[in-house]
Amino acid sequence: MCPCRTPYNKEEMGTIIEREEGMKTKKVIEVSEWDALVQKTYGRPYKFQQQDGCKSRGTEKITVPAEASDYERQSIPEEVNHETMGVSFRAWLDRDPKQKLSDPEAQEKYCLELWWARNFYPDVQMVANDLHAKGLLESGKHTILIDW
Repeated sequence: MCPCRTPYNKEEMGTIIEREEGMKTKKVIEVSEWDALVQKTYGRPYKFQQQDGCKSRGTEKITVPAEASDYERQSIPEEVNHETMGVSFRAWLDRDPKQKLSDPEAQEKYCLELWWARNFYPDVQMVANDLHAKGLLESGKHTILIDW
């Protein structure tokens, strides 16, 4: 049986677990808990699985802190599922999440939510480093478990 424990404040993070595998311990974060932490911390819509053309079930590994490659874009077309995805961390923080899209055909709330999830998001490493700097994410290697 795998010994599991929650190394973080459960109120802050939810169900992060550490799993013993041989001699290595893995810090596993469920994608829904990762999204909830990001949304709570920044007050912005965020769906990690929806990024980069929608991620398949599996895992994504991050190390905190680590060098990050911030997107240079300050803006992108305001069109859901446009091929241009990702904006700088600063641009993501600066945009009002209630600001409607410029497309008159996409004024419903779900269009705005999809655009934030699939197009208007920062690099995950930028987010992880900032969460670490805020004391909300422990240093080390983490695995985000993507499932739905």
